[in-house]
Amino acid sequence: MDEEYDVIVLGTGLKECILSGLLSVDGLKVLHMDKNDYYGGESTSLNLNQLWKRFRGNDNPPESLGPSKEYNVDMIPKFTMANGALVRVLIHTDVTKYLNFKVVDGSFVYNKGKIYKVPATDVEALKSPLMGLFEKRRARKFFIYVQDFEESDPKSHEGLDLNKVTAREVISKYGLEDDTIDFIGHALALHIDDSYMDKPALDFVKRMKLYAESLARFQGGSPYIYPLYGLGELPQAFARLSAVYGGTYMLNKPQCKVEFDASGKVIGVSSEGETAKCKKVVCDPSYLPGKVKKVGKVARAICIMSHPIPDTNDSHSAQVILPQKQLGRKSDMYLFCCSYAHNVAPQGKYIAFVAAEAETDNPQQELKPGIELLGPVDEMFFDIYDRYVPTNNPEVDNCFISTSYDASTHFENTVTDVLAMYSKITGKVLNLSVDLNAASAATEQQAS
Repeated sequence: MDEEYDVIVLGTGLKECILSGLLSVDGLKVLHMDKNDYYGGESTSLNLNQLWKRFRGNDNPPESLGPSKEYNVDMIPKFTMANGALVRVLIHTDVTKYLNFKVVDGSFVYNKGKIYKVPATDVEALKSPLMGLFEKRRARKFFIYVQDFEESDPKSHEGLDLNKVTAREVISKYGLEDDTIDFIGHALALHIDDSYMDKPALDFVKRMKLYAESLARFQGGSPYIYPLYGLGELPQAFARLSAVYGGTYMLNKPQCKVEFDASGKVIGVSSEGETAKCKKVVCDPSYLPGKVKKVGKVARAICIMSHPIPDTNDSHSAQVILPQKQLGRKSDMYLFCCSYAHNVAPQGKYIAFVAAEAETDNPQQELKPGIELLGPVDEMFFDIYDRYVPTNNPEVDNCFISTSYDASTHFENTVTDVLAMYSKITGKVLNLSVDLNAASAATEQQAS
């Protein structure tokens, strides 16, 4: 271990593994270590025995739930947008060859106590029971504006400079009602709260376009895709990639300690009496607790069920977003469902998550509106984890720390963090202009 590396990555969570892969592909000498004896860190995937051990303290789940090894329960479940940044990273690094994705059946939104399919195009807007007749027409006009919008073509801007005009101003131009704004902002543009309304509208419109384009990509019931056998496959795929490019992996390295020189710059990492020298360290918050601060908590219920989420058209996989206003909250609540169709549970079994940023001292009570939408549940586990953000200055100490995962059940925010970290570490922007069809073959095979 007494060698010098360009970068040492600590933790095998998804963010760390993507960065390890990207930096290895860039030709940097990377050492990747984890204090755990398994891949994935916070974003690991557990079989039934491991799930029981973690939440019930023993590994004797009831036999009625089926074989333990047929469960792959993701601890941070997130769907991937078919045309989103994560898919572009997968294609850019050619990691797609290690993974098989399958389209997610349904994308839904909660409104006034009921679950509705998210309308994403002008045609769907006209059919949606979410809106009355006149509102449908207004929404259709807005969807057409978004579909026709091209950043490089001023003719499509209808006189609005989206770098200056706020999302609120664009929406008010079309006279949309609050409930419509709710599902567009949260279930289409995937904003976690309403703060986007007073920011420049360009990001909001681009997010809506991404949703519609991702939906059109595989002609499925949603814009999302998800790997067969769950997300646990992703960190391992990036680990393989890193190894192909000469990266070194070491699991089960206890007491990984980051070492600094007198000026506070990182010089290496020591474990079990050995020190590996390095110029930079990339890690999750648990490795440098003195350089992060707690900013919140995520509460979630993990449920094993024998049926899909009711009112989701019998979807074997689905996301339901409960916008903050609908529940009188400050941020959204998310339902995530996956099943044997994605090989994450035995035949006939479904895994559902209810997740939200904890806003009170009684998170279990907070999750109730989401849990009540699930119907009968075979088993339920509650979990709370703290969310941290880095407080250090990487230019001073050369430590690049990821932020904790948020409550959302999609990857868009996670990938934004990874790409920002990549730019800070390398000083360059990752070029993600890739041929999206490169990933189609593997997915379409599964989607058919």
